[in-house]
Amino acid sequence: MDRTLILVGIGGLIGSVLRYLVAVFFARQAASTFPYGTFVVNLAGCFIIGVVFALSEKGNLISPEWRILLTTGFCGGFTTFSTFSYESLRLIQDGEILFVSAYIAGSVIIGLAATYLGMLLVRWI
Repeated sequence: MDRTLILVGIGGLIGSVLRYLVAVFFARQAASTFPYGTFVVNLAGCFIIGVVFALSEKGNLISPEWRILLTTGFCGGFTTFSTFSYESLRLIQDGEILFVSAYIAGSVIIGLAATYLGMLLVRWI
C-alpha cells in the first residue's frame, strides 16, 4: 500500500476523532445554538495548516511525510475549512483577485445551495 495513503489515513483518523471530542466538549460546556465546536476547530485548523505550510516553506524544518500527515490527513479530518482558507490566501498572494472572489463566493453560496438541494431531494423522495 502507498505510504502516503497510510499517512493521510492516520492523520485523518486523529483529526476526525479530535473534531468529535471538541464538539462534545463544547456541547457540554455551552447551552447555545451557536456551533462553538465547529467554529473552534475551523479556526484551529486554519492556524495549524498555516504553521505547517510556513514551516515547510522555510526549508527542511518539516519533512514531506509530516506535512502530508498534518495537512491533508489531520487538518482534512479535523476540518476542510483550513484547506479552503489556505488556498484562498494563496490566490490572494498570487494576485488572483477574480479567482479568489469566485472561489470564496462560489464555495459559500453554491455550497449552501447544494446542501439545501440535498435536503430538499431527501425530503422529496
